[in-house]
Amino acid sequence: MILIGLIAAAILALMALVHAFLMGVQAWEHRRFARRRLARLDSCRPAGRAMVFIPCKGIDVGFEENLRGFFRQDHEDYELTFVVESPWDPACKVIARAMAEHPDRVSHLVIAGRAEDCGQKVHNLRVAIAKKLSSRIEYLAFADSDARPRPEWLRALVGRLGDESKGPVGAATGYRWLIPMRDTPANHAVYSINCNVATLLGSRRGYPIWGGSWAIRRATFEAIGLLDAWRGTLSDDLVATNVLRRHGLAVCYEPACMIGSPIDGTLRQHFRFLRRQYIISRFNLPNLWLGGMAGSLVFTAGWMAALAALGGAIAAGSWVALPAAGVCLALYAIGAARAKIRQDLVDVYLPDYRDQLRRASRFDVWAHPLAGFINTLAVLASCVGRRIRWRDVTYRLEAGGAVQIVARRWPVVGQAETPPRPEETVWPALSDELQRKVA
Repeated sequence: MILIGLIAAAILALMALVHAFLMGVQAWEHRRFARRRLARLDSCRPAGRAMVFIPCKGIDVGFEENLRGFFRQDHEDYELTFVVESPWDPACKVIARAMAEHPDRVSHLVIAGRAEDCGQKVHNLRVAIAKKLSSRIEYLAFADSDARPRPEWLRALVGRLGDESKGPVGAATGYRWLIPMRDTPANHAVYSINCNVATLLGSRRGYPIWGGSWAIRRATFEAIGLLDAWRGTLSDDLVATNVLRRHGLAVCYEPACMIGSPIDGTLRQHFRFLRRQYIISRFNLPNLWLGGMAGSLVFTAGWMAALAALGGAIAAGSWVALPAAGVCLALYAIGAARAKIRQDLVDVYLPDYRDQLRRASRFDVWAHPLAGFINTLAVLASCVGRRIRWRDVTYRLEAGGAVQIVARRWPVVGQAETPPRPEETVWPALSDELQRKVA
């Protein structure tokens, strides 16, 4: 039995070593691709009018500064549409201030109302597109309210749609690079996990869309019937991914559209966030979810096998302690090297936040096994249950990505018992000109 246990531990450790090495190669390739694309960014000058849709609910961390980033895009021909569920949402006043600060940029604020048969974010997008998609719009771009885009973000997204050197591009996507607003272990752990996921993207085609930073041609959006496909669903991005795949259209990653996303939360909050993301993937892209689980389990099982072998050998005074210690050291060294490659990307993606991210970067390099274990727990936790809570609404996910609204937190402090109609709402913070922009 001891021999069988040692053989099993050796196999698991070897699998973990191979997995760690391959992931390190992927991180290196991601860094190479990102540097190459960003070096060519100045030559990217696409034409055509774009509409950026930004669903909002509540006040995100750094919300006002996030909004300013959308008004400061260097793609001249674009409009902004902010979407909220209710005119009582505290985000409305912040959006109004941002709109007033940038009167030269065409912007809109849409009151979408309460969702009944789909996710609130999906409902917001469907209502806003139906109201604000004029004949002049050629591109649709989508972003989250917790995103802080660089000035080239929109230009790079639109430009990526025109890069058909390897075939037609159905959609272009970016991703998020978290920015911890406080140096806490919880913030650093989720930062490390997110960096790990971000570097899985690269030059290949067929990635899933991330809803906080993506774009699609209007003609493609209408041809694949995405507006109807969103009906009754929760995940705008993963549903869009599936629809594009069914039509044989690729999703390409654009490094210039990696955007900062400020965070600040407890370990419990971050764990719930991770589990929710994995549950949504489980019901919308099950193969992707299974692949993520397999990778996480190989990592964790390999580490646990190597540590168990090391501890048992030391206790027994066996020579096996030496190779077991070597495996542990190799796993740690490969993981640290991979994390160092990841953290070199801070200078590529968020050079202005280099100092702010210094401690988080050190955590990723030196404490990456801890972050990996937390991620594995979140993946395992997503194996059971189908209810999630997202922005104060509880949803029940069904097979194929369908969703039911189970409960919502309403009313909240400062709101009426029922949502008022937009025409009944008083907007003391908005000028007459801004009130005319509210749909």
